[in-house]
Amino acid sequence: MPMPIPGFTGGLLDRADALRHDPVALSAKLDWRARLLKLDGLVPDVEDGRLAWTSIADLPEEAEVILLGLDAQDRAHVAALLPASGEGTTPAMRSPALMTMLATLEPGEAATYAAARSVLDWHARHRFCARCGSTTHLFRAGWGRQCDACYTEHFPRVDPVVIMIAEHDGRALLGRGKGWPDGRYSALAGFLEPGESVEEAVAREIHEEAGVRVSNVRYVASQPWPFPSSLMIACTGVAEDDAITLDTNELEDAMWVPRDLVRAVLAGEPGPFVAPPPYAIAHTLLSVWAAEGR
Repeated sequence: MPMPIPGFTGGLLDRADALRHDPVALSAKLDWRARLLKLDGLVPDVEDGRLAWTSIADLPEEAEVILLGLDAQDRAHVAALLPASGEGTTPAMRSPALMTMLATLEPGEAATYAAARSVLDWHARHRFCARCGSTTHLFRAGWGRQCDACYTEHFPRVDPVVIMIAEHDGRALLGRGKGWPDGRYSALAGFLEPGESVEEAVAREIHEEAGVRVSNVRYVASQPWPFPSSLMIACTGVAEDDAITLDTNELEDAMWVPRDLVRAVLAGEPGPFVAPPPYAIAHTLLSVWAAEGR
C-alpha cells in the first residue's frame, strides 16, 4: 500500500531561498504579477479547495512582505505582515470552522497555508529581541528578524513533537484528550525535550501518559502542524504489556483497539471512536498501521 500523503505537505511553491538574500532581486519580483494571499487575520479565504489570492497592489500601505515562494510561472507569492498595532496580528484560534475549512484544502494548498500561518504567527510573537529586549525588524524576505540594538538574528522556530501508537497483540493504543470532540480518539503525542532522541521521547511520552513501556520504536512519517509551528514525527512502538495506568492530567481516557476495527473506522464504518481528520498525521499513522498485516 502506498504511503498516504500527510496533511500540510506537498507544497507547490519554490521557496526561492536565493531571493531571501538579495533584496534587489526580490524587489524586482514584486511586480504587477506578484500575488498576495487573502487572509482574515490568520484565517484563509478558500475557494473550491484552493487558497484565494489577490494582486500585490492590494497590499496594505503599512504592511511588510513575507515571500512564500515562486510558482511555476515564476510569479512571487507573498503574505502581508501587519504592524504590531494593526488589525490581524492576534493569532487566530483553531475554531471548528477553521478546521472544517482546512479539510477542504487540496494538499499543496494546505502546505502553503501552513508555511504562511506559522511564519506570520512567529512574527507577531517575536517583535522584541530575546537577548536584550529591544525591538526587532524583518529581514531575509520575512524569514528572519534582527535586533535593532544588538543585531542578534532570530529565525522562525519549529518545535518537534512525537506522535505515536503503541502496539500490543495486534492492537493500537489510542488516547483521548480533555475537551476533544465527542468520541474522538487519536495517537498519543508530546514535545521532545532537550537532550532526547526521537525514540527516547516516544518511549517516555507513552509511559508518562498511559503507563505503557515500549521498545523497537519505528519512524513512519512527519508533518508540519501550523498551530503554531510544530513538526509532528509519527512513530510506532512495541508495548511490553497492555496494562494502562492513565495520567489524568494528560488524558481523559485510553484504550486498545484491534487492527480490523481501526480499518473499519478509517473506512467510515461506525465504531467505538471517531478517527482523527485526514489532514492530521495521526490519520496517516493509523492508516499505515492498519494496512500492515494484511
